[in-house]
Amino acid sequence: MIRSLNISPNFSDNHLDACGICPHVCKVHRSIGQTGFCGAGAGSGVVSICVHHGEEPCLSGESGICNVFFGNCNLRCTYCQNIQISAPPLNGGMPELSFEEVVKRIGACLDQGCTAVGFVSPSHQVPQMKHIISLLNDCGRFPVIVYNSNGYDKLETLQSLEGLVDVYLPDFKYADDALAKTFSGVTHYVQTATAAIKEMIRQKGRKLITNDMELAVSGILIRHLVLPGYIENSIGVLNIIAEAFSPGMWVSLMAQYHPMPAVETVPGLNRSLSSAEYNRVLRHMEDLGISNGYIQELESNDCYLPDFNEFHPFEIKLT
Repeated sequence: MIRSLNISPNFSDNHLDACGICPHVCKVHRSIGQTGFCGAGAGSGVVSICVHHGEEPCLSGESGICNVFFGNCNLRCTYCQNIQISAPPLNGGMPELSFEEVVKRIGACLDQGCTAVGFVSPSHQVPQMKHIISLLNDCGRFPVIVYNSNGYDKLETLQSLEGLVDVYLPDFKYADDALAKTFSGVTHYVQTATAAIKEMIRQKGRKLITNDMELAVSGILIRHLVLPGYIENSIGVLNIIAEAFSPGMWVSLMAQYHPMPAVETVPGLNRSLSSAEYNRVLRHMEDLGISNGYIQELESNDCYLPDFNEFHPFEIKLT
């Protein structure tokens, strides 16, 4: 059990002043209430913590992974399935947990058998993530740390995580900067994500290392969500992975796209992925020699719609 903690509610980190944590480099002073592109402040930023069984098998295992969800995001994906918490106002209006509550809830998940803690959407909340890891270590907790980001990460921020993160789990969303601007509101995504993943590889190598229970303990696994109507984008992403990194990289090719209300008038994005589209991307992945990783059933598009008003956001869908 976690011992009683005396944690100050006033978290302070000089990186929150003239903030340059993520590639936006907004230069706002979050410690005094100013907000930039992401809309995040200086609190924990955590809005939900749960045991999640729906991640890749090497992350979930039988006991699940303890996922720590940060609110807000440094992307503005029009099709985001976590829209409840990903967009301003602060945390999408969801209540933010205190650092003490965060540590207690993570501890409860670890007591249930989780061996890994996944920080979801941490790119703009790295100081808070580091603080949470430090608090866990102070309590004698040393779980596998998973950095689950959208790929829009600042190189220097990633460098500061060397030795703290065990498994990097980045998205590689786009091979087309124009598409990234249109659908996620950011510039230079391809260059930024490529440089970020190269830094992750520098730290962890190209292999995903698992233990005797086949759970990931070190390395990198790249995720890509196939968007309906934009198959050439997925083919381009796979080409970059094979050419810029290695065809030996572990890749999770996701078919779980679900059309959200915000894109109901956007051709392609206003429908689910077809089997013909997904199979075409799969064939290209095979042609490139990318054979390590995971694929999804098309039916998964109804399995990953969380309700963050619930204590267990995914419990209803994953039973």
